[in-house]
Amino acid sequence: MAEEEAQALNTISEVTLKKRKNNEALALRKKAQFQYKNFQIRNNNDSIKKPEDFIFEYRNQELDLIRMKRRVKRNPSELLTPNSKPIIVIRIQGKKDMHPVTRKALFSLGLRKIFSAVFVKPSEGIMAKLQRVEPFVTYGYPNLKSIKELLYKKGHAKIDKRKVPLTDNNIIEQELGKFGIVCMEDMVHEIENTGPHFKEVVRFMRPFDLNKPSDGLKGSKTAYKDGGDAGNREDSINELINKMN
Repeated sequence: MAEEEAQALNTISEVTLKKRKNNEALALRKKAQFQYKNFQIRNNNDSIKKPEDFIFEYRNQELDLIRMKRRVKRNPSELLTPNSKPIIVIRIQGKKDMHPVTRKALFSLGLRKIFSAVFVKPSEGIMAKLQRVEPFVTYGYPNLKSIKELLYKKGHAKIDKRKVPLTDNNIIEQELGKFGIVCMEDMVHEIENTGPHFKEVVRFMRPFDLNKPSDGLKGSKTAYKDGGDAGNREDSINELINKMN
């Protein structure tokens, strides 16, 4: 058998090897810098607050309580309108400058997150709550188009503490069929007309998670009628819903 010729080994130039080594070293440096940056961010978030920070937060919360007491002196019935339109309430603010009493009122409405929204039926009790939380929310009267689009795009049910998208009428019929509500259109009709089972429909749903408006908000707690973001927008709420849906 003829002796096989020895095959030449593949050689890599010295320049290529140096480039590889430099690239590996650069990748390691970038990884180390990224990890250090993340560590700094975590460190800053967990840093100990200065005493003046606590004083500033406390003063803001006490100021919120004083303003809330002034607002609730108004008669809630004065805010009610003769019509029976539903109200949509959207949380637009509220963090460290909110008094615990205000936060409790917000949570009782189901508004635990910024840009969450709920439907409510107008009553003296609801208007009294809206007075308490007015600087942190905006509200108004949604039209049929807004109600329908919200339910179809952002609607989720609350079943056994789970968030379930409203994509199947069978889910609606199982939970609300005993009230004669068997599909999405029935839910829309009940909300729009603040029907006899409005409360059951609203309890069945989770609060809507809306998007931040593309053109943003002014960030002002001033009333909408005075050029700010908060409070009653009446029918103008539909423009905001359209931007956030």
